Amino acid sequence: MTASPATSGSLPIRGEPDIVLSRQLVRKLTQELKFSLVDQTKMITAASELSRNTLVYGGGGDMEWAIVQAGVKTGLRLAFVDQGPGIADLELAMKDGWTSGNGMGMGLSGSKRLVNDFELDSAPGRGTRVTITRWK
Repeated sequence: MTASPATSGSLPIRGEPDIVLSRQLVRKLTQELKFSLVDQTKMITAASELSRNTLVYGGGGDMEWAIVQAGVKTGLRLAFVDQGPGIADLELAMKDGWTSGNGMGMGLSGSKRLVNDFELDSAPGRGTRVTITRWK
């Protein structure tokens, strides 16, 4: 009897090597789900951006992942969760080119364009949770 693959899990993001591990895990999951190469690349890119944000702006956190179903569709949902300072102005944070640091300002808005579903939940002093889903 073979074990079925896990359908959800969590990966800590505490340092630069964890950003690489998050990309590798997302690549593996999207390949297992038989995403097209373009969809794999989009999801890996979004995961890389959001992992970096979790580390740099949130002080580290976790990437939670789950294989999800909606009717006949299968998708990969990723949530990037931190207990950092939170985002004071969500509307401003979603504008292309805006950055609170030294980045290019494409992390949140760019990630949103790469996925099918995007949710941002944050408030000052409460941390941030960004949830993305890409459907096959």
